[in-house]
Amino acid sequence: MKDSKARSIVKGISWRAVASFDTFVLGYIIFGNVAHASAIAGFEVLTKILLFFFHERLWNVIRAGRRADGSVAPWRSLVKSISYRFWGSLDTTLLSYLVTGNIGHSFILSGTEVITKIGFFYLHERVWARVQWGRIYEKPCEECPEEVQTA
Repeated sequence: MKDSKARSIVKGISWRAVASFDTFVLGYIIFGNVAHASAIAGFEVLTKILLFFFHERLWNVIRAGRRADGSVAPWRSLVKSISYRFWGSLDTTLLSYLVTGNIGHSFILSGTEVITKIGFFYLHERVWARVQWGRIYEKPCEECPEEVQTA
């Protein structure tokens, strides 16, 4: 089983909606400035949708944790969450520093997001694990719904 590019794009957009809201709220709490929080969250929309898409495409070639019936093991979702957060934290630190010029608060924001984003990303992955749309099955699956039997 693989995921289509369209599925990766839609997953990226849905994730970005959740994550940008989280970034805005945390950015406002940490920097105390609506303009800074808005700018950081806004720039992340551009950088992180691309980052998410490429992360999804990379994980698309990794079969570990994918089951024959199309379901995904919870541990795969957790490992994906952690691997995405590594790259996401680098992006958040850089963007928030460029917007605010405050490296200390930028590290506080990205450090706080490690906790919130891994949790939210894991939940996002578990929801998407139940969505069959955009799944490509390389061979027939007897346990799969009829509409997702073949590529």
